[in-house]
Amino acid sequence: MSEERLPADALPEYAERVLDVAEQIPPGRVMTYGDIAEWLEEGGPRQVGRVLALYGGAVPWWRVMRADGVLLPGHELDALARYCAEGTPLKEASRAAAGHLPRVDMRRARWDGGERAEGHT
Repeated sequence: MSEERLPADALPEYAERVLDVAEQIPPGRVMTYGDIAEWLEEGGPRQVGRVLALYGGAVPWWRVMRADGVLLPGHELDALARYCAEGTPLKEASRAAAGHLPRVDMRRARWDGGERAEGHT
Protein backbone atom coordinates (compact mmCIF):
# COMPACT_ATOMS: atom_id res chain seq x y z
CA MET A 1 0.00 0.00 0.00
CA SER A 2 1.33 3.37 -0.96
CA GLU A 3 1.57 5.86 1.91
CA GLU A 4 0.86 8.81 -0.35
CA ARG A 5 -2.64 10.25 -0.67
CA LEU A 6 -3.36 12.41 -3.69
CA PRO A 7 -4.83 15.89 -3.25
CA ALA A 8 -8.64 15.75 -3.01
CA ASP A 9 -9.06 17.46 -6.38
CA ALA A 10 -7.05 14.65 -8.03
CA LEU A 11 -9.33 11.89 -6.68
CA PRO A 12 -12.59 10.77 -8.24
CA GLU A 13 -15.50 11.90 -6.06
CA TYR A 14 -16.49 8.32 -5.16
CA ALA A 15 -12.92 7.52 -4.10
CA GLU A 16 -12.83 10.56 -1.85
CA ARG A 17 -16.08 9.46 -0.19
CA VAL A 18 -14.77 5.92 0.39
CA LEU A 19 -11.53 7.23 1.91
CA ASP A 20 -13.48 9.63 4.15
CA VAL A 21 -15.48 6.71 5.58
CA ALA A 22 -12.32 4.65 6.12
CA GLU A 23 -10.82 7.56 8.08
CA GLN A 24 -13.85 7.64 10.40
CA ILE A 25 -13.56 4.02 11.54
CA PRO A 26 -12.31 4.11 15.14
CA PRO A 27 -9.13 2.27 16.19
CA GLY A 28 -9.90 -1.31 17.16
CA ARG A 29 -12.96 -1.48 14.91
CA VAL A 30 -13.49 -2.54 11.28
CA MET A 31 -15.99 -2.23 8.46
CA THR A 32 -16.37 -4.51 5.47
CA TYR A 33 -16.07 -3.36 1.88
CA GLY A 34 -19.81 -3.96 1.60
CA ASP A 35 -20.52 -1.97 4.77
CA ILE A 36 -18.87 1.08 3.24
CA ALA A 37 -20.74 0.68 -0.06
CA GLU A 38 -23.99 0.36 1.88
CA TRP A 39 -23.18 3.42 4.02
CA LEU A 40 -22.47 5.44 0.88
CA GLU A 41 -25.54 3.98 -0.85
CA GLU A 42 -23.39 3.65 -3.96
CA GLY A 43 -21.16 1.05 -5.56
CA GLY A 44 -20.43 -2.33 -4.07
CA PRO A 45 -17.70 -4.21 -2.24
CA ARG A 46 -15.51 -4.55 -5.33
CA GLN A 47 -15.64 -0.83 -6.07
CA VAL A 48 -14.71 -0.01 -2.46
CA GLY A 49 -11.85 -2.53 -2.60
CA ARG A 50 -10.59 -1.03 -5.84
CA VAL A 51 -10.59 2.48 -4.35
CA LEU A 52 -8.59 1.28 -1.35
CA ALA A 53 -6.15 -0.63 -3.56
CA LEU A 54 -5.50 2.45 -5.69
CA TYR A 55 -5.72 5.30 -3.19
CA GLY A 56 -5.94 3.88 0.34
CA GLY A 57 -2.33 3.96 1.51
CA ALA A 58 -2.72 7.11 3.60
CA VAL A 59 -5.93 6.05 5.37
CA PRO A 60 -6.38 3.22 7.90
CA TRP A 61 -6.87 0.61 5.14
CA TRP A 62 -6.50 -2.27 7.62
CA ARG A 63 -9.84 -1.25 9.18
CA VAL A 64 -11.66 -2.16 5.94
CA MET A 65 -11.81 -5.85 5.20
CA ARG A 66 -13.68 -8.90 3.94
CA ALA A 67 -16.75 -9.98 5.88
CA ASP A 68 -15.10 -13.27 6.91
CA GLY A 69 -12.38 -11.47 8.92
CA VAL A 70 -9.48 -12.85 6.87
CA LEU A 71 -6.46 -10.54 6.84
CA LEU A 72 -5.66 -8.77 3.57
CA PRO A 73 -3.53 -11.11 1.44
CA GLY A 74 -0.03 -9.75 0.99
CA HIS A 75 -0.44 -7.38 3.94
CA GLU A 76 -1.26 -9.87 6.71
CA LEU A 77 1.64 -9.15 9.03
CA ASP A 78 1.38 -5.37 8.68
CA ALA A 79 -2.38 -5.52 9.33
CA LEU A 80 -1.94 -7.93 12.25
CA ALA A 81 0.58 -5.62 13.92
CA ARG A 82 -1.88 -2.73 13.56
CA TYR A 83 -4.78 -4.80 14.94
CA CYS A 84 -2.71 -5.81 17.94
CA ALA A 85 -1.60 -2.21 18.57
CA GLU A 86 -5.21 -0.98 18.37
CA GLY A 87 -6.71 -3.80 20.41
CA THR A 88 -8.90 -5.08 17.58
CA PRO A 89 -10.69 -8.28 18.68
CA LEU A 90 -9.14 -11.32 17.00
CA LYS A 91 -10.05 -14.99 16.75
CA GLU A 92 -7.30 -17.50 17.29
CA ALA A 93 -6.13 -19.19 14.11
CA SER A 94 -7.04 -22.80 13.50
CA ARG A 95 -4.26 -25.22 12.69
CA ALA A 96 -5.63 -25.42 9.15
CA ALA A 97 -5.39 -21.64 8.62
CA ALA A 98 -2.75 -20.60 6.13
CA GLY A 99 0.25 -19.40 8.12
CA HIS A 100 -1.75 -19.92 11.32
CA LEU A 101 -2.79 -16.26 11.25
CA PRO A 102 -5.76 -15.17 13.32
CA ARG A 103 -8.85 -13.56 11.84
CA VAL A 104 -10.59 -10.44 13.02
CA ASP A 105 -13.52 -11.31 15.28
CA MET A 106 -16.15 -9.63 13.13
CA ARG A 107 -18.92 -10.07 15.69
CA ARG A 108 -16.99 -7.95 18.19
CA ALA A 109 -14.92 -5.68 15.93
CA ARG A 110 -17.43 -4.66 13.27
CA TRP A 111 -18.41 -1.00 13.43
CA ASP A 112 -21.83 0.04 12.16
CA GLY A 113 -20.89 3.66 11.73
CA GLY A 114 -22.52 4.71 14.98
CA GLU A 115 -23.69 8.24 14.63
CA ARG A 116 -22.98 9.39 11.14
CA ALA A 117 -20.30 12.03 11.10
CA GLU A 118 -21.47 15.59 10.78
CA GLY A 119 -21.63 16.65 7.16
CA HIS A 120 -21.27 13.06 5.93
CA THR A 121 -23.32 12.19 2.85
